[in-house]
Amino acid sequence: MTPRELAADICRKLQASGFKAYLVGGCVRDLLLGREPEDYDVATDAHPARVQQLFPSGVDVGARFGVILVVANSAQVEVATFRSDVGYSDGRHPDRVEYSNSPGEDVRRRDFTINGLMMDVQTQQILDFVGGREDLRERIVRAIGTPDLRFREDRLRMVRAVRFAARFGYVIEPATFQAIVAAAPHITAVSAERLRDEITKLLTEGAAHRAFELLDETGLLKACLPEVAAMKGVAQPPEFHPEGDVWVHTLLMLKHLPAGTPATLAWAVLLHDVGKPPTFMSAEQTGDRIRFDRHAEIGARMAVAICRRLRFSADDIENIEALIANHLRFKDVFQMRPATLKRFVRLPKFEEEHLPLHRLDCLASHGNLDAYDFVQRFLRDTPPEEVRPTRLVTGEDLKAMGFRPGPVFREILQAVEEAQLEGSLIKREDALDFVRRQYQKAG
Repeated sequence: MTPRELAADICRKLQASGFKAYLVGGCVRDLLLGREPEDYDVATDAHPARVQQLFPSGVDVGARFGVILVVANSAQVEVATFRSDVGYSDGRHPDRVEYSNSPGEDVRRRDFTINGLMMDVQTQQILDFVGGREDLRERIVRAIGTPDLRFREDRLRMVRAVRFAARFGYVIEPATFQAIVAAAPHITAVSAERLRDEITKLLTEGAAHRAFELLDETGLLKACLPEVAAMKGVAQPPEFHPEGDVWVHTLLMLKHLPAGTPATLAWAVLLHDVGKPPTFMSAEQTGDRIRFDRHAEIGARMAVAICRRLRFSADDIENIEALIANHLRFKDVFQMRPATLKRFVRLPKFEEEHLPLHRLDCLASHGNLDAYDFVQRFLRDTPPEEVRPTRLVTGEDLKAMGFRPGPVFREILQAVEEAQLEGSLIKREDALDFVRRQYQKAG
């Protein structure tokens, strides 16, 4: 059963039991736009306890707020009771809710008019209490009711307004826009995890360029990611970056990010030059041209701090750090020794993320893809067993030869692998002879 089928079944069963039930929110918006919704939500006047009676598979994910998650096989649909919300002391959750029999009252607590539409699955009738259909036609993102009140209720709605405007190519209605500008400094009240997830959506939905322009125009960028806002106006050497400053370069890279880009790659694109503002040195200072000495190393450290602040997982932080720390190494691939090049292309997610990051970096600057093409040819023409050869010598071999476990093990194994990657050691017997000749046995 698909989520759409499950949502329709839920509505029919609730209606057959004497309740009102409608599809609501983003799924209705997407259906009217001819898009397949990612998920479906149902609104009803049935109270949570009654919903759970009708749907024994229902999971209480927020009964305090009238929300039950109905699950069927791999499909799931949130069923929420009509309500009005009273007070938002924490800037996210209502202090209390009052259940309602009115779908119109329920809609008026929601965020934007385009997300405030309801649909009767039986008749396909659209219920529009807030002018959402007109705003869809006019391509407008407009807060329901008083904008500053909507944003006080949940500060993350400001970033969501940017995301919807960028994703659909809409404009933010002037009063809604001004309310975001006024409230932008308060975005820091949002939990790090929620902010991280929303910015990740901005980066990976296929409209990152416009999304970050809007973040900047509303003041949200400086409040959310001051290290990225600091890129604005930081000049670059025109011989390598004819496109302009660090911010312009980063925006151009974001423009090339397709929908579905891996989140860690998208964040690496955003942060790959975050070390340039603090390392900037003018041509007058250097005596030749603008330079950013050690910006990849410093940027990697800054990216780790940003990712920790936003509560990324340890694995994602490690991946983003590696992408940024290594992004300049492509300029050296023509001079790399075979062993160095093989180790470089063995970096985790090299073909999936390191190579695309370099390509985007080139396309958004000088346009020279020679290094990218060189590495592509190397990967195509080099057998995998030469890039990741089976070890010729193991720790057990070293023990059998009389070496004691310790730091010398790593030194010997690395030396053997280096010679193996360089092509000077191919056979196991030769590798063992190499160890005997080059290293003094431990007693």
